[in-house]
Amino acid sequence: MSRIAYVNGRYVPHREACVHIEDRGYQFADGVYEVCEVRGSRLVDAARHLDRLDRSLRALQIHSPMSRSALELVLQEVVRRNRVVDGLAYLQVTRGVAPRDHGFPPDNIRPGIVATARSVDPTRRATRAQQGVSVITVAENRWPRVDIKSIALLPNVLAKQAAREAGAFEAWFVDASGFVTEGSSTNAWIVTDKGTIVTRSADAGILKGVTRTALLEILADGGWVLEERPFRVEDAYVAREAFVTSATQAVLPVVRIDGRAVGDGTPGPVAMRLRRHYFQHSEPC
Repeated sequence: MSRIAYVNGRYVPHREACVHIEDRGYQFADGVYEVCEVRGSRLVDAARHLDRLDRSLRALQIHSPMSRSALELVLQEVVRRNRVVDGLAYLQVTRGVAPRDHGFPPDNIRPGIVATARSVDPTRRATRAQQGVSVITVAENRWPRVDIKSIALLPNVLAKQAAREAGAFEAWFVDASGFVTEGSSTNAWIVTDKGTIVTRSADAGILKGVTRTALLEILADGGWVLEERPFRVEDAYVAREAFVTSATQAVLPVVRIDGRAVGDGTPGPVAMRLRRHYFQHSEPC
């Protein structure tokens, strides 16, 4: 079965999907996006994803292309048309098509919208979690407003490629003061030797991950000891555990950082327990 994409009001074969060459997303990365997990053919945490999409659109002064309920219907429809049981749904909104000029186009320009969905093997993701992953650290070189989920992701792309070339799964950005900000496509966490769970606060320095937010609720409900504060790379090196979170990976244990074993070099019990809690907590809608 060929894949189906939604592009500016039409459902079209994925191989034929295209946008105008003067779409500002293509020429300026002038747009935002969301990636939503699909589980059991249903969207997971769709409300939180659409909340964040609204915030990103407002921050960039981009009009929403349609109502919130219509956006959710589009996502549900691309999931249905692509027969995705377990996978990901992608939604992107740009400022639209206009003659190339750095300033905003007139208000009557319609925003562009693209939505796709694809299947992901849940067994492969489970195996990755059971084995744990490696991360490397790279210098923070992104613009300050990474709290906006912009499609301007070139630093993230380069960081992810650096990780792959080093045989690692992810790269953690480290700011000029030596503190970990977040991963190229994940939020970063550690567990201290005293059992305290630490992650950076969701200010303008990191993206407020939807999975991160769900995990904070789990930690609060379960009475876990949590500190939202910066941590240094050296803190991560000596941590009892480390893990990352994202919509694509849920809670994923980290077993090596810059070639150094984290803890005993195997997925830690806290990360694995939180992974199980997350799947119980985040119900598809």
